[in-house]
Amino acid sequence: MNWQAICDNPLFRDMPFKFETNRWGRIEMSPASNRHGLFQILVAEWLLKLMPGGRPIAECSIQTANGVKVADIAWASHDFLRQYGVANPYPAAPEIVIEILSPSNPLAEMEEKKELYFARGAREFWICQEDGGIRFYNNHAQLEASKLAPGFPERVELSFS
Repeated sequence: MNWQAICDNPLFRDMPFKFETNRWGRIEMSPASNRHGLFQILVAEWLLKLMPGGRPIAECSIQTANGVKVADIAWASHDFLRQYGVANPYPAAPEIVIEILSPSNPLAEMEEKKELYFARGAREFWICQEDGGIRFYNNHAQLEASKLAPGFPERVELSFS
């Protein structure tokens, strides 16, 4: 089953899982949580504030050498969006790809995804840890801060006030 067929299949609509495929096209699922969703929105809000030259994308599907991976958040420049529009999945990775760590996707899985996204052209990869701490990477090393989104905080805080 190809990615668009999965997206169009009514059996998969409204399920509380995030779908990806592995290198053989088999569906893999991981459960979503409200904490995860709140961190997605917080990161996207910061990107909107700091990065007017593009758009954040939630649940961004990217074709990789190991199947279609769905980044929790990505930031794509206007140039990227003009080139690829709403392709599903994107054949290349947007400039910034962000994954939110959770018990269902451990750090080892994030390390593998990081390499897959860099191989598809991502310029930075971020991991939002369960406490809101952000780890920034380029394709060579971990960074102290994002080079593409100067001013992005080292930690995003869940606040309910």
